[in-house]
Amino acid sequence: MSRTNAPGRGETILLIAVGGFAGAAARYGVELAISSSLLSTLAVNVVGSFALGAIVYENRLVGSFSKRARFVFGTGFLSSFTTYSTFVVDALTAAPPLGLAYLFASYATGFGAVLAARASVRAIANPRGEVVA
Repeated sequence: MSRTNAPGRGETILLIAVGGFAGAAARYGVELAISSSLLSTLAVNVVGSFALGAIVYENRLVGSFSKRARFVFGTGFLSSFTTYSTFVVDALTAAPPLGLAYLFASYATGFGAVLAARASVRAIANPRGEVVA
């Protein structure tokens, strides 16, 4: 897709709204599938961290996703799918040792997921192993 044909303001809002609706529905589906609020929130945040990391690094290294796709998936879907506010409430309402472990696990796996996404995109974008950013 061409990057020169940028979406207008109205189209951008619509793209984000469509992605946001889908992300919220997917988030609710994960909540239904995993009965534990702590585990479901951790799962969506780790998956979301990986996906957003992949989008960011793909854009930086390859750039094949259009601005429209980044609005739908990055700004829309992943913003509704992941949930920082629930993460904070879950951590603060859990028993102190569990809450602290949950905070550590969430940050460690979130950062780890972004690093894994970066490594994955680098490997796919550069199969010969040349040095890239």
